[in-house]
Parts: sequence; C-alpha cells; structure tokens
Amino acid sequence: MKYVVVLGDGMADRPLAELANRTPLQAAKKPNIDSLARFSEMGLVKTVPDGMKPGSDVANLAAMGYNPAACYTGRSPLEAVSMGIKLKDTDVTYRCNLVTLGGGGPGEGVMADYSAGEITTAESRELVSFLSEKLSEEGFRLYPGVSYRHCLVWDGGSTDVTLTPPHDILGKSTAGYLPKGEGAERLLKLMRDSAELLKDHPVNAARRAAGKNTADSLWAWGEGTKPAIQSFRELRGLKGAVISAVDLLKGIGISAGMESIDVEGATGTVDTNFDGKAEAAIEAFRRGADYVFIHMEAPDECGHQADVAGKVRSIELIDEKVVGRLLRELPEVCGEFSMLVMPDHPTPISIRTHCSDPVPFMIYRSGRDCGNGAERYDEDSAAKTGLFVPSGAALTDRFLG
Repeated sequence: MKYVVVLGDGMADRPLAELANRTPLQAAKKPNIDSLARFSEMGLVKTVPDGMKPGSDVANLAAMGYNPAACYTGRSPLEAVSMGIKLKDTDVTYRCNLVTLGGGGPGEGVMADYSAGEITTAESRELVSFLSEKLSEEGFRLYPGVSYRHCLVWDGGSTDVTLTPPHDILGKSTAGYLPKGEGAERLLKLMRDSAELLKDHPVNAARRAAGKNTADSLWAWGEGTKPAIQSFRELRGLKGAVISAVDLLKGIGISAGMESIDVEGATGTVDTNFDGKAEAAIEAFRRGADYVFIHMEAPDECGHQADVAGKVRSIELIDEKVVGRLLRELPEVCGEFSMLVMPDHPTPISIRTHCSDPVPFMIYRSGRDCGNGAERYDEDSAAKTGLFVPSGAALTDRFLG
C-alpha cells in the first residue's frame, strides 16, 4: 500500500455572503474529490492542540502525524533547515517577512501587506542580501529565503519575547504589536533600521513606479530553536517525501529525514505549478517512496488576501491538476493506494488569518468502499458524519491503518 496526502493549506473556511452563504470548498467545482466522497471515510480532525497557536508549522506537523506539543521548537528553525543553515544549540531563529506598511515605519504605519505584494524571490533576495551586508554582525545574521519569507539567526538570542505574525494584524496599526520582552530592543532596532535602508532602494523604486506594493520593512516573528523532530521512517516505518514551495514544509520534511522535492515553477500562490507537483509525487512513488505529502499553499495565501475567487479557483486547480492526475496514474504506478485530502487549519476570509477550528478530512482507499455517509467533501458534510478525530497523530494512525 502506498500513501499520498493532498493538503490544501488553509483550505477550510466559513460561509461567505459572496458565495451565497457557502464556503469556498462548497462553491468550488471539484468533481474528482467529490466523486470519491461516498466511498471515503470523512470527518473532522483537530490539528491544533489546546494552548498552541494555529500556525501552519503546528498544524502541518500534526497533519504528518507528529505531536506538536512534544516536538515543536518554533517555525523559523524549520525554515532555516530548509535554507541549508547549520544551527547550533545556542542559536535562536526568527522569521523575517518583507512587509508593506502604510503611513510610516514599524510602530507608526498600518500593516498593509504581510507579503510586500507577494514580492518575487529575485527582488527579495537583492533586498535582503543588501540588508544583510548592512545589518548582520557576528552572531546576528540575516539570510535570504523565498519571496517575502526570510530568516534571522541570533546566537544567544531570546525566545522569551512576544512577537506577532504580520498576517494576524492586516489593516491594523503596528503600534500595539511591536516586539516585547527579552531581546525586543534589538529586534525592533533591526526592523526600524531595515525600514530606513529600504526607503530608496532601486527595487522599491521600480515596484513603486509599477504600482506594486513596496517592501518597506522587515518584520520579525516565529522565534524558535534547533528542531527536534523524530525521523518519519523510525516513527512510521515508511520512506517519505514532501513536495512544497515553502521553506517551512521543506524544513519539516528534511528535519524528519524525508526527501524534500523541489518543483520548478512552484510559487506557493494560485499560479503555482500544480501539474509539476502531481508529476513529482508520481515520480517519487516510482523511485520507491511509500508516503508522499503534497503541500499547496495557494488557498491559505488567498485567505490572507481576502481573495474569494482566488481561493475557490485554487481548490478547483488542486482537484483538476493534482487529485485528477493522481487518480488516473497511481493505480498503474502504485497498485493499491490510500489518499488523504485535508487542510492543515482554516484560514477564513472573514478574518484573514488562521484559526483553530477542526478541519474536514477524507480518506480514500483504492478499490474499497469506506464511505460513512458523505456525498461530497466540505466542512458541513464532514461534520454531519459525526466522526471526530482528536489529533493529527490519531488521524495518521487511522490513515496508515
């Protein structure tokens, strides 16, 4: 038996007036996924343990079958691992977004865009490399990442600091959300110094002239220490692979000893290379993988951006280009296979950030009827089955049988 997880990040939502009081999952045309519904086991799963924040880090660890309460050391160290940064036990890492601020620098302006207009990797690398030359020093160094996502490593830094994810405060004044606690002054200085240095940079001048959001400042959050994740093969006895456009998921996979597969044209947005991700999964099975985790960021990005049409479209593309192709080709490549379709957490468009609500899951097993009463895959259908799974680890136990 081979196992494939199709994870639409932030795919779950709440009813929207723009969709006639339906969720994006209910409004999307997804014939492939829905054709499996009545043969599949469906229900709700709690992916965010009580007392933990509903980040993609915590929720995706759970979706892979880990207990985040036992192994989670922070988001940014997982991204650092993906970027090839060798961490010491004394290092503390921080995610640094390039953000757009309306009306001034950190503490003065409004958080207008947590992604600086989904700035390209080429542009952001030029900006962060420039900032690294100006602001890095021994034991305190910036590293460029993908698009708006970058990393700071501080040897001897602090985790006893209150930092706010920028996507949680869209449209709000940043004054009440500046770093607080041990190490806050140095992080705030980094943010404010970056704002001064970025004002007149040629990349921003070009973006401004093109009518695009500018990268006005670094915004630090997601602090953490060196990862401590058990090997997936030791934990589950399976050879695994992860396919994602974002450093976070790549870092989880690498930390778990799984193969992290890069796909050309994978962007983490609705224009990502969905076909390439499906092809990469099929090739991974051909090379001997037992378990492939396909992560698609697009629904989450659309949720943060309040892009209703984009979120619906991203779900339709996942159905057409990923699930549809897997259903056509996996029987020949794998023989028997099981498919788990789920989000990691909801990203409701009405609030533009994550929440801890349980999410709908669907487990399909080729050639078997495991249906428990659902006719289609969405939040309401999953709730009506009455099946509730209390954790991601318990769901993975169920999925792997």
